[in-house]
Amino acid sequence: MHDATLPRTWRGDASTVGLVSLAHGTSHFFHLLLPPLFPWIMHDLGLRFTDVAFLTTVFFAVSGTGQALAGFAVDRVGALRMLLGAIALLAVSGVALGFAHSYAGLVVAAALAGAGNSIFHPADFTILNRRVSAGRLGHAFAMHGLVGNLGWAAGASFMAAVGAAAGWHAAGFAASAAAALVGGFLWTQRGHLAVSPAHAAHGGGTHGPAPGASPSPSRLGFLRSATVWTCFAFFYFSTGAAGILQNFAPTILAHLYPISIELGSAALTAYLLGSAAGMLAGGFLASHVARSDRIIAVALLLAAVVPAQLAMKALAVAVLLPAMAILGFGTGVAGPSRDLLVRHAAASRFGAAAFGRVYGFVYSGLDIGVATIPLAIGRLLDGGHFSWAMASVAVLLVVATGAAVRVR
Repeated sequence: MHDATLPRTWRGDASTVGLVSLAHGTSHFFHLLLPPLFPWIMHDLGLRFTDVAFLTTVFFAVSGTGQALAGFAVDRVGALRMLLGAIALLAVSGVALGFAHSYAGLVVAAALAGAGNSIFHPADFTILNRRVSAGRLGHAFAMHGLVGNLGWAAGASFMAAVGAAAGWHAAGFAASAAAALVGGFLWTQRGHLAVSPAHAAHGGGTHGPAPGASPSPSRLGFLRSATVWTCFAFFYFSTGAAGILQNFAPTILAHLYPISIELGSAALTAYLLGSAAGMLAGGFLASHVARSDRIIAVALLLAAVVPAQLAMKALAVAVLLPAMAILGFGTGVAGPSRDLLVRHAAASRFGAAAFGRVYGFVYSGLDIGVATIPLAIGRLLDGGHFSWAMASVAVLLVVATGAAVRVR
């Protein structure tokens, strides 16, 4: 069993980061288990935008609730066991989608995928914080976020391609097979991921409380921290904005501009790839700039300019793809600094023993944001208010910026 107090080599850190990032990319792939298939599902089952938006709400409501609880399980039984269980749940959700022939079946598939997704952030960040050298954490968080964004891009293209070629049921089975392959590979490499629950329970290693800080005497003591709740709010608003784009960007853009759904989908892909590139740049900045909140504020405020311009139809069609890539780049740059901001808030107040539950609770804001905000946007779209929907992205990014500054 690995002990965080032992010297760690670059190769060992790289192996851990690569494997955890692969798991994270798989979880993001399953964020888009259903949305790329919405056109076919809506046609086959006669559903509205609000109906399919509710499937996203189910996914992230289950994930958000489960994530807050999963953090406690990670601290108690170990991150590796929980991570492998999460992959298994994702595989089962794909099978459920493959067998679904009604709206109720889609709800079951969304709930299973949400349950699997709920485990990844507390498990991933517990492993990274305990196994990776402190000096490499900025780059580790950047790679973790980068592969997550690539998982979104892969999910969008893979599910749409299989859905177009063989139908949405076949796409579900294909997604399940992909998760099973990843899970099997992680099992063979489990030596690079193991973290002792006993070690975690005592808060040992190099990531204990900051000088002068002490772990909370209560396992729920972190809920009394205003900083933790502000981190939660940051995730709620920032990822709510991302949820609008991931679920509805092609449709919104096709109504605001004289473009096809296919070009709108290409714009979404540009956003996701731009976000991935931003993660790489953000990892470098997070490792060299002490003030994480300043990086987040500048990146998100600049990013917010793009949806504001799109909502006013102020951009030419020719620049839609690069504009969406810039929007993604700005949000991506903020990612590694965001993760470091949460780490500092957790370690300085509650010690390493609380990483799982603090990350689990804070990141549940991510899931709850994507669960509730796109549902409200679905109602706007059903009413034909496409400009308002895009303007909401800009507003949410500005509010998230305020929360990040407040954490500092």
